[in-house]
Amino acid sequence: MRPTNPGRPAKPRGFMEYQRDLPSYQDPKERVKHWKEFTESFDEEKMRDQGYRCMNCGIPFCQSGCPLGNIIPDFNDYIKDNDWENAWKRLASTNNFPEVTGRVCPAPCESSCVLGITDPPVTIKLNERTIADKGIAAGLMTPQAPKEKTGKKVAVVGSGPAGMAAAQQLARAGHDVTLYERAEVPGGLMVLGIPDFKMEKHHIAKRAEQMQAEGVTIKCGVEIGKDIPAEQLVNENDAVLLALGSTVPRDLPIEGRDLKGIHFAMEFLPQQNRRVSNLPVNEEEILATGKNVVVIGGGDTGSDCIGTSLRQGCTKLYNFELTPRPPDSYDPMDQWPTQRPFVLNVSTSHQEGGERDWAIETVKFIGDENGNVKQLQAVRINWLKNPEPGKLPWERVEGSEFTIDCDLVLLAMGFLHPEHTIAKELDLQLDPRRNIEADYDGHDSYRTSHPKVWSAGDCRRGQS
Repeated sequence: MRPTNPGRPAKPRGFMEYQRDLPSYQDPKERVKHWKEFTESFDEEKMRDQGYRCMNCGIPFCQSGCPLGNIIPDFNDYIKDNDWENAWKRLASTNNFPEVTGRVCPAPCESSCVLGITDPPVTIKLNERTIADKGIAAGLMTPQAPKEKTGKKVAVVGSGPAGMAAAQQLARAGHDVTLYERAEVPGGLMVLGIPDFKMEKHHIAKRAEQMQAEGVTIKCGVEIGKDIPAEQLVNENDAVLLALGSTVPRDLPIEGRDLKGIHFAMEFLPQQNRRVSNLPVNEEEILATGKNVVVIGGGDTGSDCIGTSLRQGCTKLYNFELTPRPPDSYDPMDQWPTQRPFVLNVSTSHQEGGERDWAIETVKFIGDENGNVKQLQAVRINWLKNPEPGKLPWERVEGSEFTIDCDLVLLAMGFLHPEHTIAKELDLQLDPRRNIEADYDGHDSYRTSHPKVWSAGDCRRGQS
């Protein structure tokens, strides 16, 4: 049932009266000088106007677009009434970490917004972030310890978003939960992957404190399968949940790949997060300072590499993508409401600098006499409408070869599947994409081929 708070008039045509409005960002020339979030403050009255833009659809497709099933029309209604406490309660009923998703989620809900068929969609992501920040500032993020304990012991392996959310819900259900993380701090890639300029890490630290107050035991610096055998974990607990993520990166096996200065994005990004958080960098340092940088891959990880390289003071930056350049706008009837639109994404990092180019195939890396990468050879390609089965879906454009100078190459081409150390030890079945196979329906949903082991997140569904 929809809320009935009479704080402001209903204005059922608010979506016609108010335009989509977002807070501004700090100037790119200034924000690249630091590692903090750079979204500027937004007037509360403007925020309430954005709540008015929600149409309260009879069928809210935004909810089906949201992987968490957030009850979006309800909290939009509370926003227009300036009722932030009830907005928090409604959002927290489905979302364990709205302060995280409100910052880094790609917002498929907005792609499914009915208003988006004809006008810019409702600012759902902004609304979510604002509710979270106001709720936390008002002290609404309090521990929710269970009233009764079940006596059951559960181990959760991996403290990324899936592992942390599962551990919190299991603890609130009354189980004794131990959350294992191989890094020295909890949070997984939320802490050691996503740059601080997109999400500062105190958000995760506060949630970890809340979870511990709810009864979750967090053990960091413990790698299951290495420090503790996976079989021992299964024997000592009533259930084990694997939330390992999808961490094996897609490689680029071409000539010169073994040269120094070519790294996976997730070798590069965590180092900078460690510096910002005053954590040790134990590997050989990777820095873009004073270098010509090439980022290969056009997704969020590639964007993070761009923003990080610019802040480190790179000399030149190129971003190459294999796929064609997306259009600047899209036909919503071709996409809505079940698919994310195929449209050009310009992130805040893209706005900060660098040269982007599409339909580029990297052919070869060239090194100097010391084995360091110094050049990249590439060629432009045309994608084929009807490629032959078993062959590449593109063809090279004759005469389009080019070479650029580079000192650092960052591979950000996505991830293949989870690491298989635990899966091998427990003899777990894998799906055709080499993710940990688990049920999707019924009472045994999320259960793997082992009766005491479940899996969740990207290690089950694949990279998303």
